[in-house]
Amino acid sequence: MPGLKIQPDTKQGFMQFVHTPVLLEECLEYLAPRKEGELMVDATQGEGGHSFAFLSRFPDLRLIGIDADPVIQERAKERLKDFGERVQFYSGWAQSFFASFPSEFKRPDSLLLDLGISTFHYMSGRGFSFRKDEKLDMRIDPSSPLSAADLVARLPEKELADLLYNNAGERFSRRIARAIVEARSRSRLESSAALSALVESCYPPAGRHGPVHPATKTFQALRAAVNGELSRLQDLLEGAFRILESGGRMGVISFNSAEDRIVKYFFREKNRDCTCPPEEPICRCEGKRVLNILTRKGIVPRKEEKESNPASRSARLRVIEKLLDE
Repeated sequence: MPGLKIQPDTKQGFMQFVHTPVLLEECLEYLAPRKEGELMVDATQGEGGHSFAFLSRFPDLRLIGIDADPVIQERAKERLKDFGERVQFYSGWAQSFFASFPSEFKRPDSLLLDLGISTFHYMSGRGFSFRKDEKLDMRIDPSSPLSAADLVARLPEKELADLLYNNAGERFSRRIARAIVEARSRSRLESSAALSALVESCYPPAGRHGPVHPATKTFQALRAAVNGELSRLQDLLEGAFRILESGGRMGVISFNSAEDRIVKYFFREKNRDCTCPPEEPICRCEGKRVLNILTRKGIVPRKEEKESNPASRSARLRVIEKLLDE
């Protein structure tokens, strides 16, 4: 498979890793191997925190790590180099990997999809953070055609407002969109700090100093749009489930209600025996549910994790077990 290769040991020295993997112990519990020689896919590997924990705890496990950002993938390769041929890497979006997965390959026994952004990206200088003055980029894959600055400059006011509301539930979306359109008529918005200040000015004074920064949802919505996080999620879930071995387990960590809603409904639909329309008096689809839901309401971080790792506060883990191929 193109891009799937053993990582040679080409780097030297110590590298500091900045991202703390979320819901780690819960992932290790639910996705633990149940037989020898299992294969796992870490479909959004980032710096490799989850991968490192799984490979360390389960010495017979083999793993494929996927990431669309070549810079962060180099960090994962350095972190995991001591595991040798037990770990392989694919550079690109996970749904592309799933779509081109060869039928003759061994299918994975477990899959992990962590839909969150890595702490590394907030420190990457690409404008992910509203607390810094950086170029307004937000692309995880630097070769992607459109940056956040491009979206802010080009989208009509209504589309921009809808994007902020639909992607992140921003309640002042129309006010923010109007302010952006007015500001860009004078000059292009290129700075994360400039956008953050503009959004903050759209909030009433009482809402500017709470525990959540006013620009949080706007930045979240733009990042999701730039990287197709919601638009590609359905295909990502479909592809992952398709290549998962029967009897295998799949865990998905989401970080906002829009993501979690897509994941929840995807699993719920595949957990139904009958997919006929409600008005059909008799079942004609002869369907069979193809998975078991192992975490009915999803798993949220414990109090201790939320306190030690604030980035985990909105996380939710959902895990299923595949029964049949469709």
